Amino acid sequence: MKKKLLGKVAVITGASSGIGYSMAKYLYSEDVKVYDISLVTEKHDEVVKSYSADVNNTQKIEEILEEIYNENGHIDIFINNAGFGIAGAIMDASPDKIYSLVNTNLSAVIALSGKAIKFLKRSGGGRIINTCSVGGIIPLPFQATYSATKAGVEIFGRALANEVKPFNIKVTSVLPGDTKTGFTKNRIIENDGNNDAYRKNVEKSIKKVEKDEQTGKSPDSVGKMVVKLLKKKNPPLRKTIGFWYKCAVFLPRILPTKLVNYIVNKLYC
Repeated sequence: MKKKLLGKVAVITGASSGIGYSMAKYLYSEDVKVYDISLVTEKHDEVVKSYSADVNNTQKIEEILEEIYNENGHIDIFINNAGFGIAGAIMDASPDKIYSLVNTNLSAVIALSGKAIKFLKRSGGGRIINTCSVGGIIPLPFQATYSATKAGVEIFGRALANEVKPFNIKVTSVLPGDTKTGFTKNRIIENDGNNDAYRKNVEKSIKKVEKDEQTGKSPDSVGKMVVKLLKKKNPPLRKTIGFWYKCAVFLPRILPTKLVNYIVNKLYC
C-alpha cells in the first residue's frame, strides 16, 4: 500500500524529546523527511535532522526554513510543538518568567506560523499542527499562565485556518491530556512559601498534576494521532487525545462555567 505521506517534508519545533520526538518518529516511519528545531538538540540517529535555535529568534528560524526549502524544493508540514511550563501562585510569579512563557508558548507560535506559511504556500499547500493542551480548555489553578497560553494557541489556530484556506493550508490544534514526558521535571515551580496554608494548596495541586502526568499516556499516543490527522483530507480544527479528556473538554459545552470551575477547584485546590 502506498504511504500517503511518502516524500513529504516536515519541520517540528521542540522535537528533540517527548511528544515532539514521538511525532518525528512516526512521521519518519511514514517516509517523511523530518527536521527538528530545538533550543537544545540531541542526536536521534536517522530520524531527524536537527537545527539548534530559540523559537523566539524569528529571523534565525526563517533562515533555517529557507535552507530546508532550498534543500528539498518544498515544505509540507509545520508543527509548533516547542514550549515549557510554569506552576505556582500568580502572586509568586516572576514577570520575567511570565513574559518568557508567553513568548515561547504563544507569541513564537504566531510568529513562526507566519513565516512557515510563506514556504507552505510556495509548496502548493500543506498543514500546520499546533500542540495545545486540555489545560487550555479546562484551565488549571496554579498553572494559570500556562493554561492561558495554550488557550491562546487554540484560538489562534481557528482564526488562522480561515486565513490560509485559500492557500490550501489546513490547521489543526492537538490537545493531549496528561502525558508521561520530561516536561514534568522541566516545569518551573514558583512558590515563595510566605503563606504556609496557601503553600500547601500550591504543593497539593502541583503534586496531583505531576502524578497524573507520570501515570499518563505515552507520547506515542500523540505521535500516532498526528500521523492520522495528516493523512485526513479534511482534518478537524481541534483534536483531543484520550477518551476521558474528550469528556472533560466536552463539559464546558453543557455545564455552567461556574460549575466547571467548582469541579476543577475540588480536584486541584
